[in-house]
Amino acid sequence: MNVPVSHAIDPAAFGKLLADYTPAKGSSDELLDANGHVRPVWGPFLKHLAGLSADEVAQRFARGSQYLNDAGVYFRYYEEEGTSERAWPLSHIPLLIDRDDWQTITEGLVQRADLLEEVVADLYGQNRLIADGHLPASLIAKSPEWLRPMVGVQPRTGKYLHFLAFEIGRGPDGKWWVLGDRTQAPSGAGFALENRVATAKTFSDFYAKAHVHRLAGFFRRFRETLLNLRGETDSRVAILTPGLMNDTYFEHAYIARYLGFMLLDGEDLVVSNGSLMVRTIAGLRPISVLWRRLDANWADPLELNEQSQIGTPGMVEALRGGGLTMINALGAGVLETRALLAFLPRICRHLRGEPLKLPNIATWWCGDQRTRNYVSDNFGKMTISRSLSTGLPFTIGPNDVLGGNLNSSNRADFSAWLETEQDALVGQEAVTLSTTPAYADGKLVPRPMSLRVFLARTESGWEVMSGGFARIGGSDDASALAMQSGGRAADVWILGGSPTNSETLIPKQDGPYVRSRPSLLPARAADNLFWLGRYVERAEGALRLLRAFHARVAETGEPEAPMTAAIAAHLAQLGLDLEQPIPPGLQATLNSALASASKVRDRFSIDGWLALNDLAHTLAAERARPGLDSEDATLVMGALLRKITGFSGLVHENMYRFAGWRFLSIGRALERAQVMCGLLSEFADAEAPDGALDLLLEVGDSTLSLNQRYAVTLSRDPVMDLLGLDTFNPRSILYQLKELRSHVEALPGADFNGQPSPLARATLELYAQLAVQTPDSLTSEKLEDLRGKILSLSEGLFTAYIR
Repeated sequence: MNVPVSHAIDPAAFGKLLADYTPAKGSSDELLDANGHVRPVWGPFLKHLAGLSADEVAQRFARGSQYLNDAGVYFRYYEEEGTSERAWPLSHIPLLIDRDDWQTITEGLVQRADLLEEVVADLYGQNRLIADGHLPASLIAKSPEWLRPMVGVQPRTGKYLHFLAFEIGRGPDGKWWVLGDRTQAPSGAGFALENRVATAKTFSDFYAKAHVHRLAGFFRRFRETLLNLRGETDSRVAILTPGLMNDTYFEHAYIARYLGFMLLDGEDLVVSNGSLMVRTIAGLRPISVLWRRLDANWADPLELNEQSQIGTPGMVEALRGGGLTMINALGAGVLETRALLAFLPRICRHLRGEPLKLPNIATWWCGDQRTRNYVSDNFGKMTISRSLSTGLPFTIGPNDVLGGNLNSSNRADFSAWLETEQDALVGQEAVTLSTTPAYADGKLVPRPMSLRVFLARTESGWEVMSGGFARIGGSDDASALAMQSGGRAADVWILGGSPTNSETLIPKQDGPYVRSRPSLLPARAADNLFWLGRYVERAEGALRLLRAFHARVAETGEPEAPMTAAIAAHLAQLGLDLEQPIPPGLQATLNSALASASKVRDRFSIDGWLALNDLAHTLAAERARPGLDSEDATLVMGALLRKITGFSGLVHENMYRFAGWRFLSIGRALERAQVMCGLLSEFADAEAPDGALDLLLEVGDSTLSLNQRYAVTLSRDPVMDLLGLDTFNPRSILYQLKELRSHVEALPGADFNGQPSPLARATLELYAQLAVQTPDSLTSEKLEDLRGKILSLSEGLFTAYIR
């Protein structure tokens, strides 16, 4: 879209900022029009940016990046050694699009969404497009996303598609083109939200006045639509994820937390009597709307891919039964077949009586014999052998990275041939990606870009997100758009028109307030929260013992002294080898805590996650520090101890008191109780070395409490009373058993017709068994027996709520 001369802005008006901004010849640019003038939509933003010093820009960019770091946004990087999590690569300069330009995109994509709905409905229904010759049968039959078991399975809503994404780019003539359709399980909407927050923080003063179209309303209306799709049943909406190792798992957890939906994986679900159910701590509960984020072929090992270990047996059966709505329908991924692009223009004219409003990227079906023959005879040196041998599409894409490598001479010949064969081949003109500004070395430089736009089906029809997810090349090479190749992500601002409403995700209240139902806790999430509590408490106990050990070595210089050797032996029993000042077993425990927390990211606060992550990274950095002696290790353990107790306080003070908090607390109490049993049985024993009672008070953080409560000489009985039997001391065994009893009795099914469950009974028996003891009767043998029974509660919990 060329800017009228009357509105043209000379790039020189922005000084150094645009001094070297020179788009490549033959491509369009988002900032400059065809005449080299700044497009009006960019003028105010450039003026604002040009008014900032280099230091101010750096500070603002750091603010945006810090937000993403604090929010835990990352992408998974794949390399030969494995995978790693990398910081989210934000291109801080947003992509700016005029409202009128966006309206063209919106109209074209809504038309395309309706067309794709008609196509997929036909492919799994009457199949007239193939029967009437509009699509080759082999094109569909050979697609791995064509799912024969889904033929004839009508969606409960009557619609196959509910959430779509389209890759688009601007061609050299300024027109927008569709580069690809995303109908399987489109990703990126959550990242678009995080890009928006980070960029808004980067340019907070400008953003507040710029009338940027907001995103929250899009998600609110889609959430309301999904909730309404449940019908009259007392069921839930959930998001189905492939699991933690998926490269977009962060987004799955983010969207689930943002929208308030359960995040489930295949093992959380079971099909019972034709209905999809989620395993919760309260038993099986129905799921009637499932927004899947895994490829359809893996959803059901019974009827689809039998090798799938991340699906749910019977999922297809539940869909046939009509009690489940899948977002999007299984099999919708067939629409992503690249060769289908070659036929959509003709199909659009056939089904809708109109041309595509946004044309496809140029694609030709090499299953057509004339295409095979002509390309083989005239363009044999082009790298299209795979297309010719398999019947896959031959595509001329951005800088020809999607298909054959055409040079300047044979491109013209090929284009001329395609023009004469247009009716037969349904070909389009080639596209080279436009460029958009990126910031480097104090100025703006043009970089290739593509744009992912999201559409959601609502009760009023398709709604287009007012923004999107832009990929910005890390260099001039359009093939470097992918983050694995150095590409970056950018926010998309739609500007123009009247001031925008500050929409939020909170729905308007039309009637009296009604408190929502308490959330269901999936059994798998309960298990991970339980183990998170145990691992964190285990790490804290290890830190206290390690600090005590190194403090004594630093003070006496005698690691073989009886008391020091006894601590070392106890640490060895816990799997903490002291050949290194900071044993690897401690890092393994914290890594296990992180692994458990990562599996419940949708139920875990961002601050809690960051605190735990920081703790693990700090420990790893200290372990790598050369020349660490016991004096240093004592200080390190103290610092880590303060961090881990800060994490525990943060989580337990701020976490909503629902079932998840109880499982976390049960894990913590069980671990603390059994650890203290082990310590008392060994270091309160008559055979313990001198100084053992002091160690118990130190590790039990109870020296001050002993001095305040007992005005006596240090001896076994007051220590045993304080750390074993005192119901007011949070470090005592009896206190933790009281906590365990309280939490277990509050869980579903703990009481049935006035009778306690086996788990509740076992917890009560343990509490009573210890409560009747006295300090002198609590022998080491009894403590070891008690410790074994406490640990057996873990199996009881698993049997009652997890299995």
